[in-house]
Amino acid sequence: MSVTVRIGTSGWVYRHWKGRFYPPGLASSRWLEFYATHFSTVEVNFSFYRLPGAETFAGWRAQTPPGFCFAVKGSRLITHLKRLKEPAGHVATFFGHAEALGEKLGPVLWQLPPRFRRDDERLETFLAALPADRRQAIEFREASWFVEPVYALLARHGVALCIADSGGVTTPPEPRLTTGWTYLRFHSGLADGNYTEAQLRHWAGVVAGFRDAGVAVYAYFNNDWEGFAVENARRLQALLE
Repeated sequence: MSVTVRIGTSGWVYRHWKGRFYPPGLASSRWLEFYATHFSTVEVNFSFYRLPGAETFAGWRAQTPPGFCFAVKGSRLITHLKRLKEPAGHVATFFGHAEALGEKLGPVLWQLPPRFRRDDERLETFLAALPADRRQAIEFREASWFVEPVYALLARHGVALCIADSGGVTTPPEPRLTTGWTYLRFHSGLADGNYTEAQLRHWAGVVAGFRDAGVAVYAYFNNDWEGFAVENARRLQALLE
């Protein structure tokens, strides 16, 4: 598979994966090390709820092999509590911690609240506060954002529009690029949360199309229950190999 395509799961600390993915006797302190033998990337969800210290990020960096990549979810303080207001200081604090990942820091995902309606002025202020030397993606969860002026704003700041799928509903409805790379999130499939073979084949075609056009892809499965995320990520990898 092309090195420009990275597929993983949203998080790795799930006790219900023990016996399904993690060997029964493996200590939780070694789960990340084990995970990294199967996937080249992971999305850090914990950082959305509470910003880890720089030493925690540095520890994760040390536990993973060269070439491994962490996508990090931006703090809800910025996206949900402040709703993108006065972002500069909070963004600087966030990256002051996350930069401890060094070369293993991949894209940062900023997920907006589901009832947060379009506000171009506030969005532009936020985008301008983001470090231009790091890959950034934004996941909108309210329909008013999916319009051409917003896409143009993202493109102007070099920020990727996150393509999200949940229960067979994709937002935006058609995959859209605002940068030379893209970020995909798979929240739940059609089989009680599990992605069906037909769904995975469809998305393999989408990812292959991006890859063949020279577009880097970061894709993460968030359906952690029953170990679906691991199974689906592995299958999508196999379909692309």
